[in-house]
Amino acid sequence: MFTGIIEEVGQVAAVERIGGGARLTIAASVVMDDLKVGDSICVNGACLTVIRRSASQFQVDVMEETMLRTNLGFLRVGDKVNLERALKVADRLGGHFVQGHVDDTGVIASIQRMHRSWLMKINCNDRLTQFMVPKGSVAVDGVSLTTVDCGKGWFTVALIPHTLSATTLGMKRVGDVINIEVDLLAKYLHKLLQSYLAMQTNGSNERLIELLSDISFQGLS
Repeated sequence: MFTGIIEEVGQVAAVERIGGGARLTIAASVVMDDLKVGDSICVNGACLTVIRRSASQFQVDVMEETMLRTNLGFLRVGDKVNLERALKVADRLGGHFVQGHVDDTGVIASIQRMHRSWLMKINCNDRLTQFMVPKGSVAVDGVSLTTVDCGKGWFTVALIPHTLSATTLGMKRVGDVINIEVDLLAKYLHKLLQSYLAMQTNGSNERLIELLSDISFQGLS
């Protein structure tokens, strides 16, 4: 589990294609402090497992499914990536609960300068925006952000100067592909409501009660 508060911007040092997947070597400093083989680390919003490390670099394997659902397949040597280590129980939760399970990618449609911030509009599959509400939470390339507004197949986020300088979002341009993870709680609520409507249609609430008992926040454990 992560928070979407980026600890460091790392740099891709090597990319090795392995079948439909890849092995990435990433140079970093801050996250290397207590990083161990087997640890989870969030790279551009995707939860990956450290398989090897040195003093200043670590390696992760990217499976075929991750390559298909994220922008990691576009990475080249020299590219910058957002990095965050897994959340510690005693840490402050500065962003929101981020699993590192990217739902899909989107495309930056526009970046508009405001008075003290930038408004970024992102186009995506409309099956993602059904989980979004204005002033809700979304992770973009692993960065915890608040949605300004949303519609069918698009949403906007406001970016303050600190976010632009402390993450890769300040390097993004119109047309760039970004990773999107919608709010975990919104996905569970959506599933519950679908089940409720189905139970109402069938005239039975027993299955809904069973479903509520089964979930019991399993996804948050």
